[in-house]
Amino acid sequence: MQGTTNDPILEVRNLRAYIGTPRGVVRAVDDVSLTIGEGQSLGVVGESGSGKSVTAKAIMGMLPRNSGCSGRILFRGRDLLALPARELRKIWGARIAMVLQDPGRSLNPVVRVERQLTEGMRRHLGVGRTEARTRALALLDEVGVPDAERRLRNYPHELSGGMRQRVMIATALACEPSLLIADEPTTALDMTVQRQILDLLRRIQRDRGMALMLISHDLAVVAGRTDRTAVMYAGRLAEVGTTRTVFAAPRHRYTHALLEAVPTIDHPRHTPLRLIPGTLPDPVDPPPGCRFGPRCTAAAAECRAPGPVMTSLGDDHRVACCVPVPSPAAQGPGGESVGR
Repeated sequence: MQGTTNDPILEVRNLRAYIGTPRGVVRAVDDVSLTIGEGQSLGVVGESGSGKSVTAKAIMGMLPRNSGCSGRILFRGRDLLALPARELRKIWGARIAMVLQDPGRSLNPVVRVERQLTEGMRRHLGVGRTEARTRALALLDEVGVPDAERRLRNYPHELSGGMRQRVMIATALACEPSLLIADEPTTALDMTVQRQILDLLRRIQRDRGMALMLISHDLAVVAGRTDRTAVMYAGRLAEVGTTRTVFAAPRHRYTHALLEAVPTIDHPRHTPLRLIPGTLPDPVDPPPGCRFGPRCTAAAAECRAPGPVMTSLGDDHRVACCVPVPSPAAQGPGGESVGR
């Protein structure tokens, strides 16, 4: 396995993405900045509608026609938003690949698996039909697809959901990308297959020394499988830090509320789970200031002011919260707060 480095492979700077709707313009992503290092894994979590998938699609140039995008997306120092289409075609699929959340819709239903696996290799790597087929068989073996020879002749509808997702992963890996974006890669899969797919992605990422962006609405998906975690809410970043820090000592009120809402094995019987009150704000007309403010039990007057901006807490930990959760060091022996 290749080691990770501090050199960034992807830098997203002040990304904004807007989507036109009959009701008005949706600010789907609003001033988001992220960094992924070489060989590093980043988990991006948040509720549905928080802007996770739109961020990924902006990186891959997959936003709908009725959308706009600004900011900078630097891949190895080159701004993808400034490159011509001819140059982008050399990057997307070859150097940055994506696993979409629904393989049933992403794979072409009338094209055999072999062609879908080999098409990218023949185009980007310039290999012949025989070599591409040999590589395709090796890829299916790598992602755990049994009887690879027969599977190459199958159509997607002849495979189970878990098998289709493995084929999707193999297709994304075909040109040996240095960055893989996995957008909700276990949607609609049962828990056993879900774990297999997630462990597979982690193993491949480590073995290949590849950078990974793992997007999910489920905190358990990124826990233990990513180096760093970014929490998004209503199109903005709420908190970014090492996965260990974000889970062990969350500072943003939204992150803390998400973790509090997760049931645990030691949860007392017959007691209700903690819920986050309210719903996501209107994306066309979001509230002023902190977008989590209307749902936050600790909201103060300053939460309605413009912002809040991301503030560094040290050790690669940043948070955008006016009234952050007290750090463990600022709590008394019984867990009570002794100051912000």
